[in-house]
Amino acid sequence: MTGGDVRLIGAALAGILLAVLMIVRGRLHPFIGLLCGAFTVGLLAGLPLPDIAKAVQKGVGDIIGGTGLVVALGLSLGAMLHLSGAAAALARAALGLTGVRAAPWATLGIAIVVGLPLFFETGLVLLLPIVVAAAEAMAGPDDADRDSARLRLIMPALAGLGVVHALVPPHPGPLLAVEALGANLGRTMLYGIVIAIPTAILAGPLLAKVTTRGVRLAPPVLGDHQLAIATPALPLSLLIVLLPVLLIATGELGQLLPGLSGSTALVAASNPVVALLVTNLLALPLLFGRRLREAAIQDAVWQETMGAAGAILLAIGAGGALKQVLVSAGLSDLLARVVLMYAISPLLLGWLVAVGIRLAAGSATVATITAVGVMPGVVASSGVSPELVVLAIGAGSVFFSHVNDPGFWLVKSYVGTSTADTFRTWSLLETTISVVGLVLVVALSYVV
Repeated sequence: MTGGDVRLIGAALAGILLAVLMIVRGRLHPFIGLLCGAFTVGLLAGLPLPDIAKAVQKGVGDIIGGTGLVVALGLSLGAMLHLSGAAAALARAALGLTGVRAAPWATLGIAIVVGLPLFFETGLVLLLPIVVAAAEAMAGPDDADRDSARLRLIMPALAGLGVVHALVPPHPGPLLAVEALGANLGRTMLYGIVIAIPTAILAGPLLAKVTTRGVRLAPPVLGDHQLAIATPALPLSLLIVLLPVLLIATGELGQLLPGLSGSTALVAASNPVVALLVTNLLALPLLFGRRLREAAIQDAVWQETMGAAGAILLAIGAGGALKQVLVSAGLSDLLARVVLMYAISPLLLGWLVAVGIRLAAGSATVATITAVGVMPGVVASSGVSPELVVLAIGAGSVFFSHVNDPGFWLVKSYVGTSTADTFRTWSLLETTISVVGLVLVVALSYVV
């Protein structure tokens, strides 16, 4: 490695460290911390300030213009499912069919299904209040270990949301990685589901039997709020949840059939922005009926959407800025040379880069955005399957959620665990998803 390479690595580490200190110790929003980190990387790497500013603008614009639309449409769909009571009805119906013994598996399944089209925080807000209430009812007044029994129902739901967030498009992180690395969306979805199911089983119901012992819960800080409207029919609710995935899958599979590969309708259906927009337009009348034109309904849906979207879009936009500055400084080319010189597995390298950004910035989506930005050269030079690199980066992006991750505090507030017990349960769950996901991605690389 040359002196310039060492300088670039030092600049990248210094910029990321500054962002961490500003977010964790300075209590600043990730938007400010990541932007300052991006400028620090560029200056220390020797880039002219005007070039750094252009890279920052390009990075923010690329992310907000692409992934930002998916985030916003996913959040609005989540708000509709939440406020109409559709998600709650689905969760209660699934739990009602299983009984106490199979309830952890029911919560895992419903979290995977409901979480497919939604941003992680949205799925968390939708499902956890229902699961917590169900856990309270199922634990029973005479349960010797009441809190552990409740957690054994709650943790599988978190595992289901976590695996689809990391591994299955159309979640924003994996979707961005698909686009940036030129991966096939249909194959990535298929591989992601194959890996996500066993990963969720290990990180959810099985791990919960060990990590929940002796944990004590305080009353949850956050509760659930819905509009006073009639709950939609269960088939309609399930249709709305699954429709984006069905549209994308139909578009991808349809293009493989002879004579349909160039169909404009199929190409449009496979686009996540189109799929989510169509679902949003159908969800309004199907979930709210004639009341969709009421000002109170519209205000509630879009206020909930925009309140969440502002913080998320700012954070991932700043993550895009950091990514672009790292690319402009030459980190992508450096990583490609390292892979060729030292025979490092591109899958392991992508996972490690995502882990580093995840630990530093806290956001899984920011970790994915940054990692995929510096990996295209590695994918091109190594010939590795870009779909598997997408999944390796996704697995790394959820490694060890801690205090700089908003999801850490959201889980703590909804579940009622202490900070120490949140590390013991939630942080260990996320780490299990990350490590098991990487192992299964590597194993799959020998098959496909």
